[in-house]
Amino acid sequence: MQRSIPERLKDALRLVEGAFSVIAMTRTKLIGVRDARGVRPLMLGRIGDHGWVLASETCAFDIIGADFVREIEPGEMVICTRDGIESSRPFDPMPSKFCVFEYVYFSRPDSVIGGHSVYEARRRIGVELAREAPVEADLVCPVPDSGTPAAIGYSQESGIPYAMGIIRNQYMGRTFIEPTDHIRNMGVRLKLNVNRALIRGKRVVLVDDSVVRGTTSRKIKDMARDAGAKEAQFRIASPPTEWPCCYGVDTPERDKLLAAQMSEEEIREHLGMDSLRFVSLDGLYRACGEPKRAKEPQFCDA
Repeated sequence: MQRSIPERLKDALRLVEGAFSVIAMTRTKLIGVRDARGVRPLMLGRIGDHGWVLASETCAFDIIGADFVREIEPGEMVICTRDGIESSRPFDPMPSKFCVFEYVYFSRPDSVIGGHSVYEARRRIGVELAREAPVEADLVCPVPDSGTPAAIGYSQESGIPYAMGIIRNQYMGRTFIEPTDHIRNMGVRLKLNVNRALIRGKRVVLVDDSVVRGTTSRKIKDMARDAGAKEAQFRIASPPTEWPCCYGVDTPERDKLLAAQMSEEEIREHLGMDSLRFVSLDGLYRACGEPKRAKEPQFCDA
């Protein structure tokens, strides 16, 4: 049996299969470990000369006045002490499988991941969407908040004016993980409201980050139509979600995912939208800094 806490932590995490980014503290050490596939991010920062900090996103460093040093690499353990940083690789190497939903939805837009601004990646996804799925419309409106940068990019590339046609209640959380349709439907109504005076009589492009069950998308379409929108065209800033996440995200079983059961056109008809287009996987890779999709993809898209 290992004596030191870092060695015990290594032994324990070698038994873990899946995604993790772990931070632990002793009286003299700050320890950070990232899984060998690098599914989730982990960042190293510093306050002054000797104050080391670890966080899942760089935006946390801005809040406390720390400087971003670097990302912890997949499969790396760092031990931070007053004397500096000790780095080791306690796990067998594996292909990198970073979760692309960090760029699409999970991370804050003011963070930097993999050397890329999350905000800029989302804006570029909107640019890709405008190139892949143009449409004649009067307004481009985001489904806030994670759809906002993509809607800005879509507006910039298409030339269609950008406007806040949907207003978000900042005190509501995420709705796609709620357990029942009734709670999710009520959650959407409490979370989002349509700017009626703005969209009445307009052909509106609604840009959202993803479609999972379709509950939010259907309600937003109904709210837009009830408010007098002439057309509701949806553009989605991620490819169809066909499989549940097995790495710690509470997504539905596969039989609850619309894209697992239907084609893009069938989803459009099922939700009653005037049009619906998802960004392509290649477009997503380009927007997130991958100029060409590799034979062994960087992102976990299985």
